[in-house]
Amino acid sequence: MGEKPKTKLDCLGLYCPEPVFRTRLELDKLEPGEVLEVLADDPAAAEDIGSLVKHLGHEMLEFTKEGNVLRFLIKKK
Repeated sequence: MGEKPKTKLDCLGLYCPEPVFRTRLELDKLEPGEVLEVLADDPAAAEDIGSLVKHLGHEMLEFTKEGNVLRFLIKKK
């Protein structure tokens, strides 16, 4: 867990497709090697954001779930 997020994206209270859409926009702003932290509480976000990261060729550094809060650490490639 040595990677520090450059940007944090709070998608709590937002529902599909908003978390994925916003994650994509934030990733587009980052430089390769930078890390984005995303928080979401839409259960669909786990699969949707995971698929987005894989599709775009970035790296999912970490995925955790505490209660109903999903936390993603994504490294832009």
